[in-house]
Amino acid sequence: MTDNSNKSRPLIAVTTSNRGSRMMWWLNRLSVYLAGGKAHRMTPDTGPEATRDADALLIGGGDDIGAALYQGDVSLDIRIDPKRDHLEQSALAIALERGIPVLGVCRGAQMINVFLGGSLHQEIKDAFGLKKYRRTTLPLKHVHLSSGCRLGQIMARDKITANSLHHQAIDRLAPGLNAVGRDEIGIIQAIESPDHPFLFGVQWHPEFLFWQRPHTALFKALVRHSRQ
Repeated sequence: MTDNSNKSRPLIAVTTSNRGSRMMWWLNRLSVYLAGGKAHRMTPDTGPEATRDADALLIGGGDDIGAALYQGDVSLDIRIDPKRDHLEQSALAIALERGIPVLGVCRGAQMINVFLGGSLHQEIKDAFGLKKYRRTTLPLKHVHLSSGCRLGQIMARDKITANSLHHQAIDRLAPGLNAVGRDEIGIIQAIESPDHPFLFGVQWHPEFLFWQRPHTALFKALVRHSRQ
């Protein structure tokens, strides 16, 4: 008997690193599956070509983005992956040209902003004068969503709790993007494009929160729009 279970599932291309990111990949794969889609892993080794056949693009979390892409301080001691930077910039170019849905997660949200001409805070603690900045997979951070924003409509909330695994964040917002979510400190936590049918970025990791309805709603919306 032929298995037809995947034929009705939209194909979601998910970017990861060649090394590491295994947990994020598996949780993204699970979240996409639970939302009704089928995840396809893209790495620097595979290249971005799967984006041409995919129904949507999900840019996953991982290492920091190379500072040279946004005129940042390249002397800082951060872990970068230039090959992945190239993969995701190429994948974004293809996805935006095709007009397919795009969701950026953590690093992915930052990459969307950098690709479109924005910049990053390379270290949150320095940029905001903090002694420490909590990093945890648990949903302990409060994020306020802008009234009437599309992301808030998708999540059916104007305030959510989210996790926090980043030490960098969006600084200068790229032209054509709106900051629609911020935490208590004022750090940008969510972005969206008013001109694209589905282009969102969230600074947290919704794949780690697949048991909470507002976060699973992001994956469901991605899959739903990919069917269109």
